Amino acid sequence: MKSVLILGAGQSSPFLISYMLEQAEKYNWFVTVADYNLEAASEKVNNHPKGQAVQFDVNDEKLRNMLIEKSDIVLNLLAPPFQYLIALDCLHYSKPVISASYENERVRDLNKDAQRKGILILNEMGLDPGIDHMSAMALIQKIRNSGGYVTSFVSYGSAVPAPDVKSNPLDYCVTWNARNVVMAGETGAIYMEEGQVKMLPYSQLFNRTWAVDVDGVGTFEAYPNRDSMVYQDLFKLEKVKTMVRGTLRYPGWSETWAQIVKLGIPNEFLEIPNLCKMTYSQFTEMFVPLNSNGGKVETRVANFLKISPTGVIMEKLKWLGLFDDKIIGGNVKTSTDVMQKILTEKLPLPAGKRDMVVLMHKLEAEYPKENKQKRFISTLVDYGIPDGMTTIAKTVGAPAGIAAKLILLGELPLTGTHIPTHPAIYAKVLAELEELGLKFIEKEEEI
Repeated sequence: MKSVLILGAGQSSPFLISYMLEQAEKYNWFVTVADYNLEAASEKVNNHPKGQAVQFDVNDEKLRNMLIEKSDIVLNLLAPPFQYLIALDCLHYSKPVISASYENERVRDLNKDAQRKGILILNEMGLDPGIDHMSAMALIQKIRNSGGYVTSFVSYGSAVPAPDVKSNPLDYCVTWNARNVVMAGETGAIYMEEGQVKMLPYSQLFNRTWAVDVDGVGTFEAYPNRDSMVYQDLFKLEKVKTMVRGTLRYPGWSETWAQIVKLGIPNEFLEIPNLCKMTYSQFTEMFVPLNSNGGKVETRVANFLKISPTGVIMEKLKWLGLFDDKIIGGNVKTSTDVMQKILTEKLPLPAGKRDMVVLMHKLEAEYPKENKQKRFISTLVDYGIPDGMTTIAKTVGAPAGIAAKLILLGELPLTGTHIPTHPAIYAKVLAELEELGLKFIEKEEEI
């Protein structure tokens, strides 16, 4: 009996766990779900005869190695900082591993070692990154097969509440790991527009936004997402002049988050003494210069940020509770921990409401033999089930689960480190995603 190990039972895990348990019944596998929160893992396994939940501390080396050694495949849904650690352990025990997170550079450097061990280390196998790469490669290949080449590649991804959910001033709900929301964009961004490479530091990222219309949904704001240029090589787009990957949010998110970044709150590296005993107001006080004139912290924050003390942004910061006299409490060590706690408590998806994911590619291509130019727009919009499975869980978990099944059945004969840009991966995974209702709608026009 083959053994599947799933590390992590957070908000993005329910579909993956249920999918692998369903496959375990079909193929006589056994699924172990390991998480620090045993209750969360047990709830998702739900007494399934082909599954078990175990309490798991990623820092417990003995337990970690024991679980990995006895598994046939590892699905890693832990936070990105643990990707390399898990990949190393899997390499040591010659176990294939799949992660939904962006590929860590140190993991990428394990390519030759993974080839020698005969295992596949597959990263970026979720929604964004993941489905976005696979659908983009399928569209790029379609263009190539018809004699064209891509001159402009613009791709967007988003996980937000459905448009009818108006539950808070920030127009956002946390439906996945809140840590990833807090630290989004921490590395800045690099992209290309009309042949010019553009760099954006973290401090400026959320000030560089533009409007994007999505058919049937409405208008969003976009900001550049990480390193777009690396995908020029990965997608083999030698003649591309515009190369942009962006994140979509409802209008107004970025102008507020830009101020949170300017304050310096997203920081998971510096531990703050006695943080849990502080009030939120004292916490926020740390991020503004000492002022001998005193005055309310709200006023000094507004002056430091150079924003109106009575404007929309300040109202949102107040609503988040950054100036409250309430004790923070909990197990918080860094300012990121505090912001993560705030978002989790303040921005839940309300009962009876549903979330939404959007992926959209806008490609332009030239066809030399026909002397034509064409524009392609490929869009996926999917909604979660009210009070049921979120679409973020479905779209993050489904690609990883399908890939795991293919590996266990011997239908994905690749070794080394990969992201899902290889046709052996994306062709089969996209086909099953369509069976699950995750299908892109394509539009094509001459320009």
